[in-house]
Amino acid sequence: MVSVVQNVAIDCADAYELARFWSRATGRPLHPEDRPGDRETQVMAAEGPVLYFNQVPEPKTVKNRLHLCLRPETSRDEEVERLLGIGAAFVADHRNPDGTGWAVLADPEGNEFCVLRSESERASADS
Repeated sequence: MVSVVQNVAIDCADAYELARFWSRATGRPLHPEDRPGDRETQVMAAEGPVLYFNQVPEPKTVKNRLHLCLRPETSRDEEVERLLGIGAAFVADHRNPDGTGWAVLADPEGNEFCVLRSESERASADS
């Protein structure tokens, strides 16, 4: 027997607003019953675990020990610009001159995440 990952839980100060950011980032809907002011909200994933946002009283104080890595449908750099436009902050640049690497961003509450190269960028580099 094994366990299946049900959700990825993210502690936050405003569960609904942070879930709205991640809904826009991933293109996936909020749970249909979620409303502003809810202390627990979810972004419904197409496949894999749900993103579960849990409102907690303490603020984020250190680097994440676990983070999400996003693989965009567009180019990595286009996705970085889109995410910055919807409220992400730029944290670190690990992109290389040859096109490999990733960018580290943070969501509106400071949770770091990575933006990787798209599948098409990876495929063109391999050919």
